[in-house]
Amino acid sequence: MKNNYQIAVIGGGPAGYVAAIRAAQLGAKAVLFEKDNVGGTCLNRGCIPTKTFLKTAEYIRHIRLAPERGIMTGGDYSLDMPKAVQYKDGVVKTLTGGVGALLRANNVDVVNGTACLSAENTIECGGQVYTADTVILCGGSVPTLPPIPGIDGRDVLTSTELLDIDRCPARLSIIGGGVIGCELATVFSAFGAQVTIVEVSERLVPGFEKEISDEISASLKKNGVKLLLGSRVKSIRTLETESGVETDDCTIACDKILVAAGRKPDLLCLGSLREKIALDNGRVAVDEYLNTSIPNIYACGDINGKMMFTHAAYHMGMIAAENSMGAHRKCDLSVTPSCMYTSPEVAAVGLSEEEARALHGDRVCTGRFRIGANGRAIAYDERAGYVKVVADRLSGELFGAQIVGYMATELINEAAAIIEGEMTIGQVTDHIVHPHPSFSEAFYEACLDAQSRSIHQPPKRRG
Repeated sequence: MKNNYQIAVIGGGPAGYVAAIRAAQLGAKAVLFEKDNVGGTCLNRGCIPTKTFLKTAEYIRHIRLAPERGIMTGGDYSLDMPKAVQYKDGVVKTLTGGVGALLRANNVDVVNGTACLSAENTIECGGQVYTADTVILCGGSVPTLPPIPGIDGRDVLTSTELLDIDRCPARLSIIGGGVIGCELATVFSAFGAQVTIVEVSERLVPGFEKEISDEISASLKKNGVKLLLGSRVKSIRTLETESGVETDDCTIACDKILVAAGRKPDLLCLGSLREKIALDNGRVAVDEYLNTSIPNIYACGDINGKMMFTHAAYHMGMIAAENSMGAHRKCDLSVTPSCMYTSPEVAAVGLSEEEARALHGDRVCTGRFRIGANGRAIAYDERAGYVKVVADRLSGELFGAQIVGYMATELINEAAAIIEGEMTIGQVTDHIVHPHPSFSEAFYEACLDAQSRSIHQPPKRRG
C-alpha cells in the first residue's frame, strides 16, 4: 500500500506543485514526481533567474543615470559575472526551498526521479512502481532547437546555459526575437555585450500588437541592440577563435549564440501511453476541464500548450486538482495577461484592437495615455510606453488593454479584474479613485480618453 496514491502528479513545476498541494488540501493522499528540482523551468531556469538578472540590469541603468540626479559615482563600474550568477542562484535556492517546505507542510510525498506512465493508473520512477486513482501530467516544456546546420556547435547555448555563464560574452547573437530573446537581450546589453537579434518575422514579439513591437524595437535599439528582422538563419559556424551566424543577408561574428526559438511540450512523462493519449500538434489535447482522452488523466501547464505562462500553469494546476477531487470547473484562460519583462515592460489582456474590431466593428473605441505624461513616471524617469484600452463605445464594456511601461506587469491586473468582473470604463472613471502619484493613474486616464474626457492630455482631434 506504500506506493498507492489517490492522486499522482508528474512534474514539479508551477502547475505540478500547485496541483499536488491543492489535492492535499482537499484531503487526497498525493505524490509528486520531479526529475530535477521542484519549481520546474520557471523557478530554476526561466522566470525567476531572468527576472533576477533583469533587476541587476536595472541597477546598471540606474548607476549610469545617477549623476543626473546629483549622485556622483565617478562613472566607473564593473560587472562580476560569477557573483551575479551566485546571487541569482541564491534567489532560486530560496524559492525552491520554500516550495519544498510547502509540499512537506501539506504532507505531499515527493519522489525525485524521471517518472512516466506505464499504464493508465501506473507510474514508474527509479525502478519503482506507483499506482494512483488519478494522474495529473505536468511535464512542462523544453527549448525548441530549429534544424539549423551547426546548431550543436561549441558556442551555441539555450537560455538554461546562458543563465549560468561565468563571463559576459563580448558579442552575443540571439536567434529569435520573441519574449525570451528580447528579455535576455535587455539583460546582456546592459551587462556590456554587443547584442544582435535575428528574427525571421518582420517584427519582434509578433504575438503582441505591432505598436508594442515598435516600442520594444525602439527601446532595444536605444540600448545598442542590433536587430535583423525578416531574416532567416541559414547556418551556424564554429571557428577556433569565434563563431558566426550566417543569415540570408550577412554573417554575424560572435562569441556566444543564444537559441531562443520558443519552447515545446515535454512529452517524456507519457511513457507507454504515448500512442494512446491524444495529441494536438505535439501538445497533450485536453478538454475544457483539463481532461485528456483518458478519463482519469489530466494535463496542465506547458504540456498542453494552451498558454505557456507560469500564472496560467498555476491556474490550471488548481483546476486539475479540484476536478480530480470531484469538482467540475472549466478552465477559461481568456482573461489571462500576457507579459514580457523587458525595459520597458509589456503586458496585455483580453482582446487587441484588431481582434475587437473583427468581432464588434464600429462599436469599438480606444483610449490612450502616454506614460511620459504621468507624474510618477516623470519623477522616476520611467517615461517610455503607453496605456491603451479597447472598449465598447455604447456600453463601456472593457474588451482589452495593452500596457507598455514601467511595472506594466503589475498594472495589467486592474484591467484583468475589470474585464472578468464585467465592469465598464465609466465605472472605472466615476467610482474608482486612483492614488496620486501612481503609475495606475495612466490606466485611469486611458479610460477617460476612451470617453473623450481625459484631463491630463490635450483633447482628441475631431473630424
